[in-house]
Amino acid sequence: MSDLIEYSESEHAVTIRLNNGKVNALSPAVLAAINEGLDRAEAVAKPVIITGREGMFSGGYDLTVMQEGIEAARAMVDAGSRLTRRMLAHPQPIIAACNGHAIAKGAFLLLASDYRIGVEGNFKISLNEVAIGMTMHHVGIELCRGRLAPVYFNRAIINAEMFDPQAALTAGFLDSVVADENELQQAAAALAQQMASLNCDAFKATKVKARKQQLDALDWAIEEDNKM
Repeated sequence: MSDLIEYSESEHAVTIRLNNGKVNALSPAVLAAINEGLDRAEAVAKPVIITGREGMFSGGYDLTVMQEGIEAARAMVDAGSRLTRRMLAHPQPIIAACNGHAIAKGAFLLLASDYRIGVEGNFKISLNEVAIGMTMHHVGIELCRGRLAPVYFNRAIINAEMFDPQAALTAGFLDSVVADENELQQAAAALAQQMASLNCDAFKATKVKARKQQLDALDWAIEEDNKM
């Protein structure tokens, strides 16, 4: 397992803790390491907890890779999009324990998870692509269409609005918000224990059936984004 994430396993969960620099940048190596963690969770049939460090979940894609050129950027975004698609259909429950800021692809990780717990504080959750001069890709739009509250869809994508944890809860980036980091990790562990009791076959089948329309849209979107 890469040292870009910290991997641990408890009785009820596999935990993937992002550990890549100040903003927990999602580089190709980090994306691959997350996939390794998902492989492990699938092998042991346990829920997954994805988390960051106190104050920072993830600031999004690694900008140094973006600056290497269009091919490097396209390959990284494609890997991230395929990870999104995998998470939405993963046979085990995926819980995001959002420690603080979640920007761009960091926010997309929240939207691809089955349950998202945030923490109170002066933190921002945002899809800032338009604000920094990037046109939103098809995968991002389709993911948001399926997971955000409709009234916040345009505000999040087109206006690149930044949300504090409580506003992110209303918008649909989060499912619950707790007081602090300690409570965050406790809540994630308790939820993993509860979700571990679900029937695995029924969970997997229902998850894929419920998201079929969105998964089909993402398959289309991945191909369209690769034409750009």
